[in-house]
Amino acid sequence: MTGAQAPRSKLPFYYGYVVIAVAFVTLGIGVNSRTAFSLLYPAILDEFGWDRGATAGIFACGFLASVMVAPVVGVLFERLGPRVVIPLGAGLVATGLLLTTLATSLPGLYLSLGVFTVGGSVFLSYIGHSAFLPYWFVRRRGLMLGIAFSGVGVGGILIFPALQSYITSVGWREACVALALLILVVVVPLNAIAQRQRPEAIGLLPDGEQRLGDEAPAAIEVVIDPSWAAKRWDYLSLMRDYRVWSLLVGYFASMFVTYAVQLHQTRFYIEVGFGAEHAAWALGLLVFTGIVGQVAIGSLSDRIGREWGWTIAMSGYGVCFAFLLLIPMFPSVWLMYAAAAAAGLLGGGLAPLFSAISLELFKGPGFGRAYGVLTIATALGAAAGVWITGLLYDVFGSYVPAFTMALVLCGVSALGIWVAAPGRVRPVAGRVAPVKIA
Repeated sequence: MTGAQAPRSKLPFYYGYVVIAVAFVTLGIGVNSRTAFSLLYPAILDEFGWDRGATAGIFACGFLASVMVAPVVGVLFERLGPRVVIPLGAGLVATGLLLTTLATSLPGLYLSLGVFTVGGSVFLSYIGHSAFLPYWFVRRRGLMLGIAFSGVGVGGILIFPALQSYITSVGWREACVALALLILVVVVPLNAIAQRQRPEAIGLLPDGEQRLGDEAPAAIEVVIDPSWAAKRWDYLSLMRDYRVWSLLVGYFASMFVTYAVQLHQTRFYIEVGFGAEHAAWALGLLVFTGIVGQVAIGSLSDRIGREWGWTIAMSGYGVCFAFLLLIPMFPSVWLMYAAAAAAGLLGGGLAPLFSAISLELFKGPGFGRAYGVLTIATALGAAAGVWITGLLYDVFGSYVPAFTMALVLCGVSALGIWVAAPGRVRPVAGRVAPVKIA
């Protein structure tokens, strides 16, 4: 599309930064409303006395519910845009939190806190935002995605300690009401008014580029595997490609380890002997240090490649699980905080890389279908991490088998991304001298 053909936007050329800012706030509230289950989990266990595997299954059920909508997540964002999809998802999450206050049985919590809250959060989470944010930047894609996703860390350090205090002093049901109101008052109107899908659709350019007269600069992007980049992906072709399967394994394993630690760490720390407030601060520290991890590793991957960035991020989770295995033998609050910091400072870098890798491998007419398949892998990985970790605890009476499995999966995930090799399709700006191509 030439400059003369492109629609002129009434929005300023730098509106991409507004899109990033809106995403920053939305992720800070939306993702943490789901992760807050880690704080609700001990209170629910104490009140009802259910098995850990069955109770953790509430969270897993939500991710399984998201699998049902995963194939159409990318398509929904492409057709309706974030101004519609994100508020709808926020409404589902808020409804689930409010219904949770009325639930008195395990099936009731599976539906309210699981299907509605955790399942609906897919539209507010990294997955939902990854369907449109990467289009707004090319040269600084990793950096800007890292900044947007770092909102999760800011939200976590602000929300979790206050929420834990609220749970302790008032009750976990009242905490659910507070979270629901926050979503309805902030997330819904902010996205309905200010969020946008793609810069080209409203007459803008990626990276905040400005048009010069009637001519728009060509897209700055290098393709070194034109045959791959030109593929029109359908579900059958996706399932036949070994690199796609490798990517699915890498994504699945990464989400397994991410949610194994995020959900179960609070109960684990309490059982080791740390107080609930210390455990809440550890969870907050994990997501807060994720600010540095998301921005730093996202930016670093723009220079050294997504494969190396992913490996560094998974090594952070590996260190985290190694520390978790040591804590029962050497209980130390500093070791607890070190485990949380490793998962945040390094592991937190996964979020922007997921977005960037997905677009750089599958950008084109089939992106919506490819993204739906990738979303299934991430949702299944998260559900498996939550449920299998709880199940192994019920069987062995210890988190050691599950944490050991997660440690191995860190390496499996890194290997999967290297085999998928996104850098062999569209290398990052730091790996190839920028050139302009039509």
